Amino acid sequence: MRRELKWKWLFFFGGLAVMSLGVSMIIKGKALGVGPWDVLHIALFKNIGLTVGSWSVITGVVIVGSTSLLLKEWPRLATLFNMFLCGMFIDFYNWLLPNSSGVIFDVFYFVMGVIVLGVGCALYISPKLGAGPRDTLMILFAKKFGCSIGNARLAMEAMIAIIGWSLGGPIGVGTIIIALFTGYIVQISLPFFERMLKVKIDSEGRKDVLSDKDIDHLAKEI
Repeated sequence: MRRELKWKWLFFFGGLAVMSLGVSMIIKGKALGVGPWDVLHIALFKNIGLTVGSWSVITGVVIVGSTSLLLKEWPRLATLFNMFLCGMFIDFYNWLLPNSSGVIFDVFYFVMGVIVLGVGCALYISPKLGAGPRDTLMILFAKKFGCSIGNARLAMEAMIAIIGWSLGGPIGVGTIIIALFTGYIVQISLPFFERMLKVKIDSEGRKDVLSDKDIDHLAKEI
């Protein structure tokens, strides 16, 4: 169980780091538009201050607090890690990555960012340790209105994007592309990471079994 948890948390934290890198790459190529939630985060950053990552954490806290009250249960540890670490990673990558110097770099940042975002999502989801704040809200939205998760996600993100745009956030064709294609990238990547995680856990288990046998063999010889 300890080996299994070690690999699950490793995949989880690695996925958050990769996913946040994708978010920051898209923000750097924002001439094409950013993800629906980041339209809101950037708008709040422009109007009030702080950082984009800080607003990601703040909106996450509001969502987690609201969903916890509705569900009448404490949020899972993975949800809290997701909420705080993504904001920290986003600010770090925004500081680390160079700014775009033209349309070509905007397109490069955006395309690579969408791919990295989808792969990172699949990586952090694969160990099934818990959904992020916005994913939890999406599931509640679907249950409340009796619609599919896909439709709930589309409706929720459209509403958030409109609010962010009305506050001055950068919306564009890229926002639509992210909403339509990120799910497909996750769908393609998720089985790969689930198989990889299983192989890692199983291979370490076999190593331990062999080690135990070796110890028994040596004990008999003595």
